[in-house]
Amino acid sequence: MPPRVLITETLASVAADWLVQHADVVRCAYDDAGLDGPLAEAEGLVVRTYTVVDEAFLDRAPKLKVVGRAGVGLDNIDLEACGRRGVRVVHTPDANTQAVVEYVLALMLDHYRPRTDLPPGADADTFHGLRKTEVGTQLDQLTLGIVGFGRIGKRLGGAAHAIGMNLKVCDLLPEAELRKAVDYPFDYAGHETLYAHSDVVSIHVDGRASNRHMLDAEALKHLRDDCLFINAARGMLVEGDALAGWARSHTDAQIILDVHDPEPPPTGYVLSGLPNVRLLPHIASRTGQAMENMSWVVRDVVAVLEGEEPGSPAV
Repeated sequence: MPPRVLITETLASVAADWLVQHADVVRCAYDDAGLDGPLAEAEGLVVRTYTVVDEAFLDRAPKLKVVGRAGVGLDNIDLEACGRRGVRVVHTPDANTQAVVEYVLALMLDHYRPRTDLPPGADADTFHGLRKTEVGTQLDQLTLGIVGFGRIGKRLGGAAHAIGMNLKVCDLLPEAELRKAVDYPFDYAGHETLYAHSDVVSIHVDGRASNRHMLDAEALKHLRDDCLFINAARGMLVEGDALAGWARSHTDAQIILDVHDPEPPPTGYVLSGLPNVRLLPHIASRTGQAMENMSWVVRDVVAVLEGEEPGSPAV
């Protein structure tokens, strides 16, 4: 009998169809009341963002051998608990890098290069009025501060350098190691220096517990008054109340959040309704290619179930 693999969230059809050829596939949503039955028989599990694989979840999956996270971050999976039980965890660490980089660049251009379509039947005054008022700022006049210089941070830096932006970089790794990894110049800086001297700050750090609320009131006070702050990484990196207060007192700043804590944002979300805060529905990685790339985690799931070493193991 082929191994039983449970899918709890959406996968690209090409990868899901491939998995059907290699396993006995069962689909059941992570929040379905009938999940316990399929989970009890599952040897493999494929998840995305919202299936939380913790001790309690693993207690319901006694036959589980491998968890495949169709994505990059592993915040929703308790790696230590999986390790203790001998459950392998695999993911797709480079699947959405290009998608996120393009998205962040698009957000910067949205902000600095405003562009309004001519309305139907626009007269000469409207035409010339828009030409006078829609005067943007070139990105090559700006400094981009990248907090977290991993896969996404490095590729974002390369794209921004190609456009002509100045770069400041902050990371846990030593400067020499980071410089060996790229072929373009950047200023290596601490958090406070980066915040104070960057026109744009984009966050790209992981979801380890020590990074929770790394952008708190103390950190935010170092940002420039007219900063463009972008978080397309993880909602938990920013302390919401502190960011809302900073936004209210820095009306020349612009904040763009693609990720939130929690998700979806609740009714009465402290950052809703602020004129200089743009909220987006966690879509940085939502390109067809990136979603297909992430879905191919199924190859590593099958590899583990067939006794082979996976290409991208986390545990």
